Amino acid sequence: MKMKNLLRFAFFGLIILSACNLDKKKEDSVASKNINQSIAKSFSDLATLDSFKIELTGKKPKEMLLIFTIKNAKGEEIYHANIKGAELLGSTDPNIDLTKEKDQIIFLNTIANNFFSDDNFLEPAVMPSDKADNYTPDKALYEELKKSELNGFKYRLGKENNIYIAWSEKEHKVKIYYNCC
Repeated sequence: MKMKNLLRFAFFGLIILSACNLDKKKEDSVASKNINQSIAKSFSDLATLDSFKIELTGKKPKEMLLIFTIKNAKGEEIYHANIKGAELLGSTDPNIDLTKEKDQIIFLNTIANNFFSDDNFLEPAVMPSDKADNYTPDKALYEELKKSELNGFKYRLGKENNIYIAWSEKEHKVKIYYNCC
């Protein structure tokens, strides 16, 4: 009889332990939802709207991919960037605790959801009074943007790595005109 009760106790103990572990896993997991957002803004031509699109795909944070594209008014892709989740996670503020997978997913979802914030659309890309500095990789493009007054867009790759892009009318392509903190 004692052996039978001991087996019952062990069996129910295993069930309770399993249930607790399932609840803990549910609590720790955050659904990684794919994000797909678009917005229309003037960029390559002040008289028309370009289509900006961001997608966040994948399930595991380090395998997730942020896909950013811009298409002109004719539907032609003029810019494409694939940014790996691992790259975004690896260059964050060291004071942000991203040791848990759920926090990493929340962080990447936040970046994707804030990608098209108004602060990232620069109208115009370069003000006439702005001066090129050490963070300006293409001084000729910088001067071209002052004259054309075309808009710019910035996005971040990490804590101190913002990419500023704009359309070059001379070269007929999107280029980086500023890369800084």
